[in-house]
Amino acid sequence: MGNEYDPATIIEDIAELESHYGDPVPSALIKELDHVSEHYAEFIKQAPFVVIGTRGDKGLDCSPRGDAPGFVRVVDPHTLMIPDRRGNNRLDTLKNLVGDPHISLLFLIPGVGETMRVSGTATIVSDPMLRDSFIVQGKPPSSVIVIRVQKAYFQCQKALVRSRLWDSDSHIDRAALPSAGEMTEALSGGAFDGEAYDRDYPERLKKTLY
Repeated sequence: MGNEYDPATIIEDIAELESHYGDPVPSALIKELDHVSEHYAEFIKQAPFVVIGTRGDKGLDCSPRGDAPGFVRVVDPHTLMIPDRRGNNRLDTLKNLVGDPHISLLFLIPGVGETMRVSGTATIVSDPMLRDSFIVQGKPPSSVIVIRVQKAYFQCQKALVRSRLWDSDSHIDRAALPSAGEMTEALSGGAFDGEAYDRDYPERLKKTLY
């Protein structure tokens, strides 16, 4: 029953969509800016986690990025900078930005219900001096994503309240899910040693975090 619906109820027209939902909540329009205000900047400076949305010739992508609060630099009301730390070198986000500079950001702060949404265009910069300004543990990022802000606004608490994201009582034991090694071994048809991967990962993480 959950997978069945009447095809006639598919909404494919903007006017029909707006009629179905009704007028936007007035405050939802007031809070949208074309820049990062002082209040919005405080949220960004305290956020240790951001999800980056991009699009490319292979479709859309969302990528998590995290570091100590303040790792996303608020240069001015129209400019943000994100250091691109060490990763798996798939480069999904960066490849997308080379082909299409449009970018969306969703900032989260542990324990805070509101989230911050920012969108604009991005440039990938490899300037050594700029990279050195983001050094952590003696290691600079491989590049810096420089974002020109076009839109910024905060999202209310409903999604995080419904999900109980910050409620420790709703957290599950990581062991209840397949491990990274188990998933990779299954996907490789047994050619990948998942047990060794999981065993060695904590130490490898320490050495490759930056």
